[in-house]
Amino acid sequence: MRTAIQTPSLPPAAAGLALSGAVAWAAMSLGNIGWLQNHGFSALTVAIVLGIVIGNTVYPRLGAYCGEGVRFSKQTLLRAGIILYGFRLTFQDIAHVGMAGVVIDAAMLLSTFGLAWLVGTKLLKLDRDAALLIGAGSSICGAAAVMATEPVLRARSEQVTVAVSTVVIFGSLAIFLYPLLYTLQAEPVWGLRLPDFGVYIGSTVHEVAQVLAAARSIDQHTADVAVITKMVRVMMLAPFLLMLSMKAAPSVTGHQHEHRKLSIPWFAFAFIGVVVFNSFFPLPAAVNQLVLQADTLMLAMAMAALGLSTHLSALRSAGIKPMILGAVLFAWLVIGGALVNGALGRLLA
Repeated sequence: MRTAIQTPSLPPAAAGLALSGAVAWAAMSLGNIGWLQNHGFSALTVAIVLGIVIGNTVYPRLGAYCGEGVRFSKQTLLRAGIILYGFRLTFQDIAHVGMAGVVIDAAMLLSTFGLAWLVGTKLLKLDRDAALLIGAGSSICGAAAVMATEPVLRARSEQVTVAVSTVVIFGSLAIFLYPLLYTLQAEPVWGLRLPDFGVYIGSTVHEVAQVLAAARSIDQHTADVAVITKMVRVMMLAPFLLMLSMKAAPSVTGHQHEHRKLSIPWFAFAFIGVVVFNSFFPLPAAVNQLVLQADTLMLAMAMAALGLSTHLSALRSAGIKPMILGAVLFAWLVIGGALVNGALGRLLA
């Protein structure tokens, strides 16, 4: 007599979404722990760590069934999360930091990303996509920028995870380093005015959560200026993706010559539209809070799905070069960022 085999009650897509959602919910719960918040570990960071742990233990036995939903989380929910991220930003944020803050943000973005391309591809001989992903995360907004850049480059999961891991490590170091630099009185060394230290932090630290953690260790005014500067830097993500799609879209080789296929990040246009809407027609506070919670959940599910689909063997095979690139960019953000802030701050004051 044959024993009936029980089949899972959830369809494959729903099962993968449920798994990604469960990991994201756990990450968001852990992200509310005071110690993690004070050390700059956001729900997104926790989500990818949990995803990697589960992805290399339990998930291999579930991957064939849950893969469809996990891929949906990693791709579609990521784009939706980036779009809703626009509800965190307004054009009024620019007025709070002034033209100097905008110019400093742009200068740090362009110089850091350019350095990533030069050092990563020319000196370290890294894969182009890996170098560009690390550059995007270092120059704009950490893991969120890496994830937003992935669909433009169509990078592999292991490249994305290596980039996220790199920016998380060095961004975490920044939390402890910047308050120390403040106490050492950086002005005599770099010409950086201490009242502008918030702009310095916001224009050079990787993640929003890390910016807040580092600046809050100094004082509340520094934290306010740093977060606003960081939000203006995040706003530059959309034009960055548009330019990147024109310059670094994947290529398809034909019989006679190479055709470059333009990968247009349509979600970047939607992101801009949401920022415009939020600038002139802000949602009620309660509604906005719900939208931001939904946005955090979507991004956490995308990060969880990325971790679930990443194998540690792929991280080991990446070698030491991504960490070297991350270290070079971190040194530029700290030292070069202080020089840029000091020079442009005086020039545009």
